[in-house]
Amino acid sequence: MSSKHPTPQNPRTAAAPGPARPRPAGLTAAAVLTGLEGLVLAAAGVLLLVMGLLGTPDSPRQAETGGLTVLVLALLPLLAARGLWLLRRWSRGPAVITQIMALPVAWTLFNGGGLMVAGAVALALAAVATLVLLVNPTATGALGAGPREG
Repeated sequence: MSSKHPTPQNPRTAAAPGPARPRPAGLTAAAVLTGLEGLVLAAAGVLLLVMGLLGTPDSPRQAETGGLTVLVLALLPLLAARGLWLLRRWSRGPAVITQIMALPVAWTLFNGGGLMVAGAVALALAAVATLVLLVNPTATGALGAGPREG
């Protein structure tokens, strides 16, 4: 006997649904900038970890712990960037927090002088630009975080 019921689709082969609403260009830019910040943090964490393991720092244990800490901290902007890309409402908060935390880091780098000044300026510009993009009404509306009617 043949069954008249349709066979369920295999969830692994079913096409993933796209976003229900379009992603504004500003939100795309905010996701990319936040993701880049996360990647730079992850790279810095790996560098610290490798220096602690293979290099000759003053305190290898401190370098290794610092590297692991920075790697864990890199998860916040990376997860936020993914959430922004996928238009997840929860992602706006971690992305904003990441940008606010980046500003004192930029100030510290700026006071370091030398090549650190260029990194500080780039970080500060990225953080301010991303904050502006995240508070834009188009972005908040796309994330479902705008004012509600009712």
